[in-house]
Amino acid sequence: MDDPEGRFTALYDRHYRSLLGYALLRAEQGVAEDVVSETFLVAWRRLPEVPEPALPWLIGVARNLLRKQRDSRLRGESLVDRFAALGGEPAAADVAEHVVAREAALAALAALPERDVEALVLTVWHGLTPAEAALATGSSRAAFAVRLHRARRRLARALDEAPAAPRVLSMTSQEQRCP
Repeated sequence: MDDPEGRFTALYDRHYRSLLGYALLRAEQGVAEDVVSETFLVAWRRLPEVPEPALPWLIGVARNLLRKQRDSRLRGESLVDRFAALGGEPAAADVAEHVVAREAALAALAALPERDVEALVLTVWHGLTPAEAALATGSSRAAFAVRLHRARRRLARALDEAPAAPRVLSMTSQEQRCP
């Protein structure tokens, strides 16, 4: 597309919601909105450098901006709250069982290191391939594949150690594949 304004508008329309979702997992709403705005400002200034697909690049920019603004104490306290707020309706017939399973899953997720949570969120929640997630995090494909494998293993171990809760975060065979 030869029209920079049209390309930018298409980029914004296509990726705004995904980028805001990514930022909301890591920051309060006001901060997340500011980071997304600044990310698109960077994209506008560097429009000729924005690759296709653009989402991993945009997430990488947002990730770097969030890193600059991050307060580690608040991040640790609010991570579980943000995941809980994004959850859906219970699928199980027994609501009490679902609540126990969800609490165990959230506790297992909260117990993981930030790098593990990030690897899982990028691939499972945002649907990035491991190669795209590697680009977004600034690591090699091989390093990210190892990181993702270890994150999945730690999450599975934490869920297995959860007291009497069924596994609610199972992964399909396709999700378990690495590049």
